[in-house]
Amino acid sequence: MRRSGAPSQLSGNTAKKPRFMPPGPAKNNGPPLSHPQPEPSAPPPPTPALGNVLLNKSKSTLCHGRLTNFLFCFAIAVLYITADPFFVYFKARYYSVMWCKASSRKHKRWEGDAVLVARGRTVVLKDMEGRDIGRGAGYKASELESLCEGQTLMVGGKQIEVMGVISDEDYAKGRCFQNAAVETPAETVLKAPVYRPVFKSFTKPALKGGALTDSEPEKPICKPKHDPNAPGALVMPRPTTDHQWLYNKSGSPLVDVVIDPHLTNHLRPHQREGVVFLYECLMGMRLPGRCGAILADEMGLGKTLQCVCVLWTLLRQGPYGGRPVLKRALVVCPGSLVKNWAAEFNKWLGRERISVYTVDQDHRVEDFVSSPLCSVMVISYEMLLRSVDQLKELDFGVLICDEGHRLKNSNIKTSGALTALSCERRLILTGTPVQNDLQEFYSIIEFVNPGILGTSAAYRKIYEEPILRSRQPTCTEEERCIGEERASELFRLTGVFTLRRTQEIINQYLSERIEWTVFCKPTELQLRLYGVLLATRPIRACLSGASTHTYTHSPHLACINALKKLCNHPGLLYNTLQEKSDEMYEDGMMELFPEGYSTGAFSTADSGKLLVLTDLLSAIQVVLVSNYTQTLDILQDVCDHIGYKWCRLDGQTPVAQRQRIVDSFNSPHSSSFLMLLSSKAGGVGLNLIGASHLVLYDVDWNPANDIQAMARVWRDGQKKTVHIYRFLTTGSIEEKIYQRQVSKQGLSGTVVDLSKKAEHSSFSAEELRDLFSFDPNTTCLTHDLLDCQCTGDGNTPGFGKEIKEDIGRTCQLGRHSDSTVSFPQRVSMSELMHWRHFSGGVQSYDDIYLNHAHKHITYAFQSTTSKSQTTV
Repeated sequence: MRRSGAPSQLSGNTAKKPRFMPPGPAKNNGPPLSHPQPEPSAPPPPTPALGNVLLNKSKSTLCHGRLTNFLFCFAIAVLYITADPFFVYFKARYYSVMWCKASSRKHKRWEGDAVLVARGRTVVLKDMEGRDIGRGAGYKASELESLCEGQTLMVGGKQIEVMGVISDEDYAKGRCFQNAAVETPAETVLKAPVYRPVFKSFTKPALKGGALTDSEPEKPICKPKHDPNAPGALVMPRPTTDHQWLYNKSGSPLVDVVIDPHLTNHLRPHQREGVVFLYECLMGMRLPGRCGAILADEMGLGKTLQCVCVLWTLLRQGPYGGRPVLKRALVVCPGSLVKNWAAEFNKWLGRERISVYTVDQDHRVEDFVSSPLCSVMVISYEMLLRSVDQLKELDFGVLICDEGHRLKNSNIKTSGALTALSCERRLILTGTPVQNDLQEFYSIIEFVNPGILGTSAAYRKIYEEPILRSRQPTCTEEERCIGEERASELFRLTGVFTLRRTQEIINQYLSERIEWTVFCKPTELQLRLYGVLLATRPIRACLSGASTHTYTHSPHLACINALKKLCNHPGLLYNTLQEKSDEMYEDGMMELFPEGYSTGAFSTADSGKLLVLTDLLSAIQVVLVSNYTQTLDILQDVCDHIGYKWCRLDGQTPVAQRQRIVDSFNSPHSSSFLMLLSSKAGGVGLNLIGASHLVLYDVDWNPANDIQAMARVWRDGQKKTVHIYRFLTTGSIEEKIYQRQVSKQGLSGTVVDLSKKAEHSSFSAEELRDLFSFDPNTTCLTHDLLDCQCTGDGNTPGFGKEIKEDIGRTCQLGRHSDSTVSFPQRVSMSELMHWRHFSGGVQSYDDIYLNHAHKHITYAFQSTTSKSQTTV
């Protein structure tokens, strides 16, 4: 029923003149385009303007006709608004996000998935059931419009990270929530947004070639960067279904990752396997949720080249949509290898492909960001400690630690600084994953994959102690079985992300190698001083288990170092006597030296090893390695006295000059007759193929240090037969150390820890008595322990007689086990029987260089490694 006073369009009454007219012609030229045309017989009714409807303050209720007029005008207003470009301001946008409580921690603990609805300057956060869990307002419109994957935002006290964009259709149909209905077939699940429906299994992730369905996909298929079907192409494994759910939340198509053919052409079979292994580990394919790895290949297998291949691939490619996995990479290495890493990148890729940023005195970490062309930073461990605060501000996709056995102690500053870097992908390169004990192995495992072996105390109780007990000669059969089981279990857990290959697999690519263990006859002066040292109070105190107040911290090591100095040269002991005035050296010892003796005028006849060396130097160019810089000083004086030109690389050599020294020595036009090399500063990672002879002047407690030092000349590119000579003073402490080295290698590193912690931190009294014993009449104590009946004429004795282990020499021989253990074995005491044995009385050593020093040698062992056979 129509109320009075209300105009009616149906009755044809004319509407009153509105108070406000919108801009336009004064006369009514017809209805809007969207209004239906009236019948020709009836005049068109006047169309009220938008202002009439909005500003009419009449107290009467609108009739049915006025309601129709209002709806019509509202439609017109909508048309005006939609025509305005600012309508985008009111359009809602939807994002899939992860959320957690607001925290300043770098490593966030995400609570779960959510959906973010952004409209204008406001946002609403919804959980996966569609309930509101947070709201926010006052954002900049540009800030919300530019949201993309990886960006973070604070919403109602919660921190979110955007994982991807949700389409309007998917949000309208509720597909982004857990209780959504399923309409998408299984073949196209990868095209879904960034959420994971829990109600339907992921049955068919992808087809070969990257296509997701047989029909035309919605997204363009990304092509591989290189042809996967090319001859010799190295194609990386495709991610599994679980890996796609975890890392491919944006639903990108799968793309084959192919190693650059420029690099593939240089890879050997074992290196191709290593590249695949590193790719799977760093991508989290071998161990779900963990991206750490240890490449523990022995020296010379090309660990650097394998890393260059993987880094270059991840910096340029990826399995999801072809997007690169990494933006930046950090390589940490010893100072002597910084330039070497840059040279390796340039060697395999060229300067036009990649630019490596090396941090040194002239290039700071802060300048790395301003070098957009540089995606790889190489820094030394020492410079890392100085720049750790600046490195924390940079985002590195992968962290590579060369010579990673430096991290064998998790309590040192270097380990703490590296752990502080927020990088999940961690790779350790080391040729010696186990050096002294299994606790060091735990440290590097904990660094690459934290928590995988539990706490340090649990690891020690479950693995370390049972394995150590099983290696003792006095262990029971039950302890031996338990130890072998724990060793196998440890290998199974760590073997997933640890790759270890021995040098035997590349013998076919290298030249022949002849290794000599030379036992040098001590001089009369060395014999007298050795006997006096063994009678001093500190050594007697060590043997009795007591310690003096002067050497409370390390009495055993002080005595051992004194004996090792004497074995190298009495002049080193003479210097110590002059510099120190403690009870380690008694007053009567100075009288044992010749009258007027001084290190500046010493004679080569004072040291048996130096006599052998001078005879060798008269015939060969050599790399001369020592563990001590003081010994290198004496050897340098010998070279100056004889007139040999030399170059030297030790801890005092500036980092910027080290690679230049190496390149100069390796040059065929080098004027240097020999290289003086410190095993601690430059004995790792260097290629010194300019010489084919190497002399290891003294031995180290850690066999890995000596093995690495001796491998400097036996590397790729060496064309000549390699001769390696290891010097030992006959019957002295050096023989005992050598025997312990052999025992360590045979027991795969599971030996007594010489550090100050734990219950394995010291020798027993029985072991110390053996260590400080001396036999001046023997020609070779090691050969005596083998109980070998050979004539010493160089014939291989073989296993004619079973080796018996003396309980009194447990620290040398240990316990021989035939069980398979998790770490590689190199040499055992039994295998020494395969070496050639030469006594001092033979006429020839089958070595024209060693024959020059024949009269100063008491015994010699020889092993040969060639392409066709290996005798070790």
